[in-house]
Amino acid sequence: MRTVVAKFGGTSLADAGQFMKLRRIVEEDPGRRIIVVSAPGKRFEGDEKVTDLLLQCYGQAAAGESFEGALAKVDGRFRDILDGLGLDFPLSEEMAKLREHLAAQPSRDYVVSRGEYLNARILAAWLGFTFVDPEWCVCFDADGRLDAALSRRMMGAALRPLENAVIAGFYGAKAEGGICTLPRGGSDVTGSLAASAIGADLYENWTDVSGLLAADPRIVPEPKTVRYVSYRELRTLSYMGASVLHTDAVLPVSDLDIPINIRNTDRPRDGGTTIVRKLPNGETKYPIIGVAGRAGMSVIQVEKLMASDGSGFTAVMLDILKRRQLPFEQCLTGIDTVTLVIRSDLLDACKEELFDEIRRELSPDYLGLTEHLSMIAVIGEKGTETCDANVRVLQALMQAGMPINTINQGAGKLNLLIGVPEEKYEEAVRAIYATIDEAL
Repeated sequence: MRTVVAKFGGTSLADAGQFMKLRRIVEEDPGRRIIVVSAPGKRFEGDEKVTDLLLQCYGQAAAGESFEGALAKVDGRFRDILDGLGLDFPLSEEMAKLREHLAAQPSRDYVVSRGEYLNARILAAWLGFTFVDPEWCVCFDADGRLDAALSRRMMGAALRPLENAVIAGFYGAKAEGGICTLPRGGSDVTGSLAASAIGADLYENWTDVSGLLAADPRIVPEPKTVRYVSYRELRTLSYMGASVLHTDAVLPVSDLDIPINIRNTDRPRDGGTTIVRKLPNGETKYPIIGVAGRAGMSVIQVEKLMASDGSGFTAVMLDILKRRQLPFEQCLTGIDTVTLVIRSDLLDACKEELFDEIRRELSPDYLGLTEHLSMIAVIGEKGTETCDANVRVLQALMQAGMPINTINQGAGKLNLLIGVPEEKYEEAVRAIYATIDEAL
């Protein structure tokens, strides 16, 4: 029998009705042995996520203010779930522990992790599965960085002997003790680590959409669902703004060629999107699988005559950024130019000092800045290696009268990256999608 690790997101566990859907999904496939859960998400538009309520509790407690209002909302959310399931669970005891912690010297990571902790314990009791606390087996170093290799070994030791288990996502612990959390969306990473730890045949990621869409539905009406994408394509899509799966969740399973299947809890019959290294026999590889983008970018252009003549011009420019711990999204080099694409929110804090340092160390002939840009990625391992696909995309932008600030395609030819003014972003995405729609 195949082994499946199934991760369920916050909307999939928002209330008792969603718990019941989850149980039916799990019971339909006995291979779904290991379940990874997020904290309860929004039940409706305008609702609050439990994690956000816990953040309110922590913020108020740390400021010496009363946190009882926000804590009562957390208690109410879980109590509604328990009442809907008719489940006996020591919620009052757990809330008393949390209240005591908040009243002392609260740890932010401990407080915000309690949403996943309680949800996992409740679900384990509801399914009759063993609860596994990631505090025992998801490991962080002293600086709060995830130790993926040690976590896989520890999770394997914890999960392999169990017939069925529910493990909380999003958090773990440092070796010296103390809860430590992953970034928001980190339950996807916990699920991926669990799948790699036990050598699962499949990692399912259950959410509120039926797979990965070829474009943002807020921009493109009813974009198509992509049936198959590669690990590399998904990493790029996630990084560029497709938020179905946390970017780092691809790495643990891709090492072992474990497929990821993105599914919809509300539409379990939909096949969703499967992320693989190699397509199954008989499946068609689409040349372009989607378009995604990110706003809030700035472009720095540095020009200096004869910069390419062994002066180490580019190396000095990158060293300036390294000393400032200022990451860049793209670096495009010409004969006498270096062009850097940097997130505007990171650049704003040090813009003047950075430019002074560049002038001092490089004495450029020209130093320019273009702000308020969006970067759009046209993604497809097959499509962007052909001139035809690139020409069609650029022609569509030209016909739309779209100003283009930057164009970049790396040697790997995974994607074509195009920079456009922020106010033209949505128009550009629609124009590009229209050119790739026929191929999907």
